[in-house]
Amino acid sequence: MRDALDPLLVDPGMSVVDVGGGTGGHAVRLAASGHRVVVVDPSPDALASLHRRATEAGVGDRIEGVQGDLGDLGGVVPAASVDLLLCHGVLEIVPDPAAALGALAGVLRPGGHLSLVVAQRYAAVLARAMAGQFVAARELLDDPAGPAGRTGRRFARAELEELLEGAGLRTVSVHGVRVFADLVPGALLDAEPGSTQALVELERAAAQRPELQPLASQLHVVAQR
Repeated sequence: MRDALDPLLVDPGMSVVDVGGGTGGHAVRLAASGHRVVVVDPSPDALASLHRRATEAGVGDRIEGVQGDLGDLGGVVPAASVDLLLCHGVLEIVPDPAAALGALAGVLRPGGHLSLVVAQRYAAVLARAMAGQFVAARELLDDPAGPAGRTGRRFARAELEELLEGAGLRTVSVHGVRVFADLVPGALLDAEPGSTQALVELERAAAQRPELQPLASQLHVVAQR
């Protein structure tokens, strides 16, 4: 994800919002690079951890934590004001993804970018089939919400790009996240020195290959308003 995001951070002091940013895994790094970051998260405990982490990193003056969720975004972030908007692992749990993407697009300035990470449907189908959960795999194959809506929504690339276009966002790039990592037994990584780094390099090489993205546990999409 850093490979995709860093080229977007071309100007110092950019306005960044991280929806569901929790304890600041991305926010602290971005603030350390000189950008102003607002983290919107519903958990007061996560925001308290964010504050401690930002203070320890010496970037407390460039990070603001706001308690809320994606539905509150329009009330806490001015319209058309954000250069880079992160929304990682959130779209799966909202009741109306199209409306949520519309809200995200509304706070981006023209030319601003959205970094979106979502669970990818076909990898979840494969995982269930490999676990012997054939009925669940079959249901998830056709229903993005899964069996009785219990699993959280999963997205296929074509569906996601259509939703983004409907929100007025142009897809810039799509990367597969964890194409192989969730399929490789941990014992194989411990068996030979250097295996973990080799897997990382394989993941990096495979991330932008469309033919392998249906295997990825997640999709990372960069879109522009």
